[in-house]
Amino acid sequence: MNSISIYRNIFVSVLLGTLFVVAMMMAESQVAVLSLIVLAAVSCIVLQKKGVIRKLGSDFASAEKFANGTIMIGALATAVVFAGDHFILLMLTTVLIYVVACLGLNIQFGYAGMVNFAGAAFFGAGGYAAAVLTMQTGLPHLVVLVIGGLVAVIVGFLLILPVLRTRGHYAAVVTIAFSLLFRTLVEVSPVLGGAQGSPVTGMVIFGWNFNEGYQIAGFDVSFYINYFLFALILTAVTFTIVRRVERSWIGLNMDSIRIDETASACFGMNVARWKVTAFTIGNFFMGIIGAFYAMMLGFIAPNNFTFGDSLIMVSIILLGGIGSIWGIILATGIVIILPEKLQIIQEYRFLIFSLGVILVLLYRPNGLLSRAARTYFPGLLRGAR
Repeated sequence: MNSISIYRNIFVSVLLGTLFVVAMMMAESQVAVLSLIVLAAVSCIVLQKKGVIRKLGSDFASAEKFANGTIMIGALATAVVFAGDHFILLMLTTVLIYVVACLGLNIQFGYAGMVNFAGAAFFGAGGYAAAVLTMQTGLPHLVVLVIGGLVAVIVGFLLILPVLRTRGHYAAVVTIAFSLLFRTLVEVSPVLGGAQGSPVTGMVIFGWNFNEGYQIAGFDVSFYINYFLFALILTAVTFTIVRRVERSWIGLNMDSIRIDETASACFGMNVARWKVTAFTIGNFFMGIIGAFYAMMLGFIAPNNFTFGDSLIMVSIILLGGIGSIWGIILATGIVIILPEKLQIIQEYRFLIFSLGVILVLLYRPNGLLSRAARTYFPGLLRGAR
């Protein structure tokens, strides 16, 4: 098939996906939401059986830059449609925030094979760093974001030693204990606001106040569109970095450790080095987006970073497909948007997420969008073993 046909297929699929998201956001009745869900599920099953989805996957891989650009345009178009709706823009921004956090977790879990049930703790470390820095200092908020990532990395160093000395479910238990400990520490810390939480200053960059809405041609635009656009930029940057890491020596070494840690060590690979690298990069992304999340909300409390939130992140990785970047984006949209639009399952969302993970592990262990065979570029981010 020539390139024009490939571009056409990508454009049509992205257009249909964008229209579906817009329709889902506009749907107000539970019947309409359920109808759209059933329509999407039936369509995916039919397209899967006819091999269309596999063909689209091949087209997206062969014209990746065009596909990424088209998806960005689709995201911007969706934001324009709902430019005046506070709630929908907040929901869409939350999806992007969780995408960035889960991309960081994916480096640890999907690439290096390090199970981390403390994702919300590192997410919260960045959030509390933003709370302290924005309220107590006059640092530029872009600097605050970076410091939030560094704080998460430093907090991660407290956990890395026991994680390196354990494997499998023992390492998972260590991260679970750390997640519970983190919440206890912030609840009893008066500097961080204790159980009552702490206020956070809204984001201001180069004089641009993100908490102020504005008008365009007499149309009121929600201030959340500022956060959405910035979150979209952070998502694009994180996506690009994670993709380049995957296709470099760094990703190759991480994959080797995940597949067989003992064999990797026998061939002279420094296993501890690459585990620390994966843990550091992942925590840095979670810390940055945690700081952004805190500034968007304007107030944070220990209940924003519970062990349940860590489980949501892990469930997104499992549902989307371990190591699959696009699978993570799809699963995040499902996990965040579905309970909000389908209120009848709101109180049972954790039960439904659990059942979903079990069903995926039983019948589709590679996730909704399984990770394709890795593409390796020797000259990209070259590093020694």
